[in-house]
Amino acid sequence: MGFKFSLILSRKISKSEINTLREAGCEQAEFGTDTLPTDASVPVARLDFDDTKSQSLEEAIESGLAAVKAVPDLGIPGLNVPAQPAHLPAAEHEAAGDLVDALAEE
Repeated sequence: MGFKFSLILSRKISKSEINTLREAGCEQAEFGTDTLPTDASVPVARLDFDDTKSQSLEEAIESGLAAVKAVPDLGIPGLNVPAQPAHLPAAEHEAAGDLVDALAEE
């Protein structure tokens, strides 16, 4: 089991953009659909991650964010991080909270 989280993208994406995202580091992500967090009538793409390669949740999320930058004009208006396994050290939880706070400020 890895670090689970979802990135809500700012719009729908094409098949070629999916390929670009996979090549940029989202090969383990599952692509789905969702709605814009600020407007439920706007359909967008969602990437669901179960990252088994990263050493921390923070590293996993940063990797996903960096991959999305490979597609021009694609933003990330939403990040969903479910409760993580209790076996993680406290520093992992604090780092993830700091990352979420930093994203909220952008």
